[in-house]
Amino acid sequence: MTVLMIDAGPVAPAAQVTRTGGVPLAPAGTPWPSCTACGGPMQFLAQVVLDDLGDGMGKRGVLALFQCQNEPGMCDEWEPDSGGNQALLFPGDGLEPLPRPEGGVDEALLLLGSVRAVGLVRMDEPDYDRAGDEWAADNDLPVSSVLGQLGGSPAWIQDDETPSCPSCAAPMPLIVQLEEGPDHSTAMNFGDCGGGYAFACEPCGRAKFLWQC
Repeated sequence: MTVLMIDAGPVAPAAQVTRTGGVPLAPAGTPWPSCTACGGPMQFLAQVVLDDLGDGMGKRGVLALFQCQNEPGMCDEWEPDSGGNQALLFPGDGLEPLPRPEGGVDEALLLLGSVRAVGLVRMDEPDYDRAGDEWAADNDLPVSSVLGQLGGSPAWIQDDETPSCPSCAAPMPLIVQLEEGPDHSTAMNFGDCGGGYAFACEPCGRAKFLWQC
């Protein structure tokens, strides 16, 4: 089975739902993530409410994804350990909109140009790419309406890059695979038609993000 993430239209920028774009939610006092390569603030990409994985693990938290867009391609933001991106696990309660960094940073460097809600559709087809094509054909909609998949197995564009948890060394399970988005003017930058992959070891509180094209 594949759980597709379908574009469900606009949603409030600070909604505590699984979404792409908008403003990040985090515990009070959390600093806006900065790129360790260039030192600039990162762009917020998406958040995933882990309860949406629906695997009976009880109350879970939120995964927030960021990557540097200050000088695209110069901070190795596609690498999980380059410092050019961050995947952060937060508790599910007590979250509030993250204050933007001071200094008048261009909003386009911090936020995507649109906020998209996510609808979840379960497909019997286990292959992500085929499941997306099948859903689009069945609904007479473009494949670009598929924003990604929740859980499951990564559909790698290149070689398998599943990361290991830096704390316990176990392979991390996939939390979400993301497409760039249906509107190229407000899309995530994964190298032009690439895909993003976020993994987490929830017991250790660690997460990693990378992308391929």
